[in-house]
Amino acid sequence: MISRRGFMVLTGAALAAPAFAQEPFAASTQMARGMDQLHALLIAHRGQTVVDMAFRGPPTTRTVNVKSVSKTINAAVLGAAVDRGIVRVADQLGDVAPELIPRGADPRVSRLTLENLVTMTAGLGRTSGANYGAWVSSPNWVSYALTRPFEAEPGGRMLYSTGSFHILGAALAEVTDKNLLTLTREWIGQPLGIDIPAWTRDPQGFYFGGNEMGLTPRAMLAFGEMARKGGDGVLSADWMRASMQMRTRSPFSGLDYGYGWFLGRAGGADIALARGYGGQIICIVPEAETTIAIASDASRPARSEGYFGDLMRLLDVIVPEALAL
Repeated sequence: MISRRGFMVLTGAALAAPAFAQEPFAASTQMARGMDQLHALLIAHRGQTVVDMAFRGPPTTRTVNVKSVSKTINAAVLGAAVDRGIVRVADQLGDVAPELIPRGADPRVSRLTLENLVTMTAGLGRTSGANYGAWVSSPNWVSYALTRPFEAEPGGRMLYSTGSFHILGAALAEVTDKNLLTLTREWIGQPLGIDIPAWTRDPQGFYFGGNEMGLTPRAMLAFGEMARKGGDGVLSADWMRASMQMRTRSPFSGLDYGYGWFLGRAGGADIALARGYGGQIICIVPEAETTIAIASDASRPARSEGYFGDLMRLLDVIVPEALAL
């Protein structure tokens, strides 16, 4: 069901579209302008940035908190480690980073694979939602996440949990002897020519593996373009294909999920989404040779039945415009 705000936005966009009919992405930019939570919209088509607009909030050259888009970045770091032969997704935590496993943990913890972590199918109780505050207030985030009770068997259903990605980031730091910031800068930031500022660390010094990273909206677009182009020399084509295969499904949005990417359809085409709280979005549309980056007010929620639903309807406008070019 379209929210009242979403209906007004859609109606306004439809009325305004004829006046801009000769301009590419006119309907979508007009629609975005009317969404008060949306700060910036960027669109790249066939390798060229064709929309770079900040409607409110900071300019597109300023770093913003991308929230859980951090998970997709962390998944890319895992991909870089796999490409280098450092780890495999089938590797178990007990083999890769046994020092992270707290004494007395359930024996299943040591058998968790990196794939279980990157798909959030570890089965451990969630550290997101209502449990998030207690988790990040704990003295040891990794230990807390790894001692949550099992609510499903590893490799089973998706339990959306930022803790899974934090464990993944800590494991990558342990196996490489480099912190996640350094890995992200060396393997992702430098090849793309984008800045990766330092972000939040836990009490043990591990960089937050699933939240709080900062990127400019232009850097978000560059990361998305890399993914759309099949890794573009930063990550292997094999890794990107594996990332875009359905591994599980979100119980909240109903979207499929690969390695750090939500998978679905918008505007008649397959899409892959990096999604962060408040409406931070990187969307790639391979069929339309298009990448979309959206920065939003990170202090406000973006639920499927609310603002995130509005963003999906915005994508339903952008994608056909891209396909028509």
